[in-house]
Amino acid sequence: MKSSLVLAAACLSLGAGAVAIADRVHDWHDLDEVHNHVVEAIHEMDRARAANHYDMAGHGAKAEEFLHGAERELHEAVEASKAAH
Repeated sequence: MKSSLVLAAACLSLGAGAVAIADRVHDWHDLDEVHNHVVEAIHEMDRARAANHYDMAGHGAKAEEFLHGAERELHEAVEASKAAH
């Protein structure tokens, strides 16, 4: 149950990040805040997977893979936004 809630929170964080990116970014701090939320979601996913000693039929690993991809893209977006200003 707890892992399902963590997975749902991670997905919501990722969705919130997508919404934040969809609007025109006026300040790289906005992206940096979303980046921080995704990093927190990665840490929560690590804790949930370790505590449950299973991979949720592969879905936990896939969710973590997507979170790491989102983290990389957000990092690049922050750096590009900083360079543009």
